[in-house]
Amino acid sequence: MKTVAVIGSGSWGVALGQHLAELGNKVKIWSFTEEERDLINNEHKCKFIPDLVINENVVCSNDIKEVVEGSDFIINVTPSKFTRTTFRTFKDYVGDKPIIICSKGLEEATLKTLDEVFIDEMPNVRVAALSGPSYATEVCKHIPTAMILASKDERILEEIPQVFSNEYMRIYKSTDIIGTEVGGAIKNVIAFCAGICEELGFGTNAQAALITRGLTEIARLGVKMGGNLDTFYGLSGLGDLILTCSSDESRNRRAGRLIGKGLSVEEAKQEIGMTIESVDNIKTVKELKEKYDVDMPIVDAAYDVLFNNLSAEDAAKQLMTRRLKFESEEK
Repeated sequence: MKTVAVIGSGSWGVALGQHLAELGNKVKIWSFTEEERDLINNEHKCKFIPDLVINENVVCSNDIKEVVEGSDFIINVTPSKFTRTTFRTFKDYVGDKPIIICSKGLEEATLKTLDEVFIDEMPNVRVAALSGPSYATEVCKHIPTAMILASKDERILEEIPQVFSNEYMRIYKSTDIIGTEVGGAIKNVIAFCAGICEELGFGTNAQAALITRGLTEIARLGVKMGGNLDTFYGLSGLGDLILTCSSDESRNRRAGRLIGKGLSVEEAKQEIGMTIESVDNIKTVKELKEKYDVDMPIVDAAYDVLFNNLSAEDAAKQLMTRRLKFESEEK
């Protein structure tokens, strides 16, 4: 059995900690707030998953050094915009411990994937990304879930999947960490658009078209950034995209619905009450598409709805009346 450090006490960090604790591992969660620490330690509860009773093998602390030191590996679940600053607070205690990135996003200031952020700060860091279609609430209910662990580190791919896997959690392996991270990050933007479609009253025809064409856009950019095309048709691409576009369990989809109702970005953030990676990352994705000269009309439309006062109705009309072309054309 392992001792696992979880950096972040949101729903996904707690769900992964709960899963590993139920398998007999000792789990130490770092939380930024005393409120969440006390709720986990004293009441064995998580405010983001109200029905969950947290396993006794899970403890929470506000001392990040205490959490990281003595662990066998580290799960990083901080929002993408806080990843670098948070890592700086505990990188001196990492040593040879693997870091498993379980956040899905990109760094706005540098346009880098999160593994690149860790490598920037610590060139010899051992890093992997865990991604795929996985709602925290369903993992806590032992509903069968398949995910992908991507790393260039052979030891990580040999050791870590066995720690997570059981009859309701299956971990596939990949060496394509860039493709895995890009798929997980950009699908949030498409899920945001799916929420807008739902609020506009569009049916399943539109949702299917959005998922299909959204995947095309994700793959175009991901390949230009160095990912493998096949990755985007796997769990961290198509799988995660279907999940987040199809259910209001996705906070990104819910955010799109709120914007579709006419709420402002700030009002939507307040209503959701948790990080909305699609809203945080849309500017980054827009800059990346321009940097790599990739045609991504859905991303353009989402950006204009959020930041250029384009109405959701006009955005849909704009997408539907573009120049007619062959499906495989890039521009």
